[in-house]
Amino acid sequence: MADLLQHLINGLASGTIYALVALGYTMVYGVLKLINFAHGDVMMVGAYLGYSTAQRLGRPAQSSLGGVLLVFLAAMGGCALLGLGIERFAYRPLRDKPRLTSLITAIGISFTLEYGFQLDFGPLPGAAPRAFPEIIRPREWFILGDGDVVIWNWQVISFLIAVALMVTLQYLVFKTRFGRAMRAVSFDHRIAGLMGIPTDRVIAGTFMLGSALAAGAGILYAIKDTAIHPLMGLYIGLKAFVAAVIGGIGHVPGAVVGALLLGLVEEFVVGYTASSWRDAVAFGFLIVVLLVRPEGLFGRVAAEKV
Repeated sequence: MADLLQHLINGLASGTIYALVALGYTMVYGVLKLINFAHGDVMMVGAYLGYSTAQRLGRPAQSSLGGVLLVFLAAMGGCALLGLGIERFAYRPLRDKPRLTSLITAIGISFTLEYGFQLDFGPLPGAAPRAFPEIIRPREWFILGDGDVVIWNWQVISFLIAVALMVTLQYLVFKTRFGRAMRAVSFDHRIAGLMGIPTDRVIAGTFMLGSALAAGAGILYAIKDTAIHPLMGLYIGLKAFVAAVIGGIGHVPGAVVGALLLGLVEEFVVGYTASSWRDAVAFGFLIVVLLVRPEGLFGRVAAEKV
């Protein structure tokens, strides 16, 4: 029973990180019907921005409350600008082109970020993994039983930060004027433009918002895994995409549920079988869900003219 509870806690902690990245996928798809495969690499850039900010702050300041907030704000702000640039110069000129063109462009941006960050000159960090600073020092906050179940402080803090960001996003999408405009654009951006909605600004804001959430996920993942490298966003991005598809791509609460389910499935596979099976079972879980519900757990079947 203790092992089950420990795996449940660890799975939820991993699932919240997947959820923040999956939300970016599902928001962009909901607005543009575009799979932004560069999104996981935006998360990687956020982790490096957080690393650089923490290094500049130094040891005493980086673990203070103000230092941690500054690390998150710098990473999320920088990635929001990166998302804005990607949308403006890569995706916007292709908005009326076939979707395959945008998809190939997204893959190209992904490779550019992954291998660009492996260069070793100027501000670029090089390919070697780097130890992320301990901006949150690991401590055992809760110990249940005879030490069989341990909840670490970074797990609680990561969970609370992720939940706070997701609740803020939910409020923004469903309770604000920008959220109403975003939902209108998601139905049809051409008609929304004819009704006076600034579609370019709404789409750019969606990219900025999703990229900021990905940066937050990158910091949380770096705190958990303690090491960052230029290819870290590849597998995290794929897993988050799997989570978004499981929940129903384009459905915000579905992305969160799918990510939590994926985190739990991976943790139970590692805990009760072998870690080498983790990725295979994760993608197998996606196949099973799509066989039963092709539209995902919360998605809806929509007719499409061809």
